[in-house]
Amino acid sequence: MDAQLKTKYAAFSDGQLTDCLYTGDSDAFSEIYRRYWKTMLGIAYNRLKSLEQAKDVVHDVMVWLWKHRAAQRIDQIGPYLATAVKYRVLEELRKGSVRASYQDQLQPDHGCCADTEDVLHYRAVLKMVREEVELLPEKCRIIFKYSREEHLSNREIAERLQLSVSTVENQLHKALGRLRLVVRNFHLFFLFFFT
Repeated sequence: MDAQLKTKYAAFSDGQLTDCLYTGDSDAFSEIYRRYWKTMLGIAYNRLKSLEQAKDVVHDVMVWLWKHRAAQRIDQIGPYLATAVKYRVLEELRKGSVRASYQDQLQPDHGCCADTEDVLHYRAVLKMVREEVELLPEKCRIIFKYSREEHLSNREIAERLQLSVSTVENQLHKALGRLRLVVRNFHLFFLFFFT
């Protein structure tokens, strides 16, 4: 991107940038990345404690954003990207890619009680969330998994299941409502993953 074009996009509001993004404007995408990469990296690094893994998470989120740019309607790109990073971090944790580093921290000579408690609470809540997801009604569960595990947009889910977008949105709202109830006693977890 040349300097004049860079200055033009730097003056755009987030809304203007997302409008350009929908049309496949790679310069708008570059400006979104420039504005938010540090924030996304900070969020990922604070949870993963690995700069390389945090960079990978940011990269994955941005690649996903570009691939799905035409299907997404994003009101506020900053909060959207922050939430996407949090979900991607959760996937990394669930896959166990950072489990070894957490286990190292839990060794007697490394960890402290507060860290151990946090990890145990996290695992307990994650287990409860997984169990609750499996208890959701079938349609609700399938929609939730498509949304959160496969990162499909509401429109893509609606097309795949031959449902209306509003039905997909309602089912996701129902699923998230139930999951919020499950984690309400774990306030930090709730704030981290569901806001």
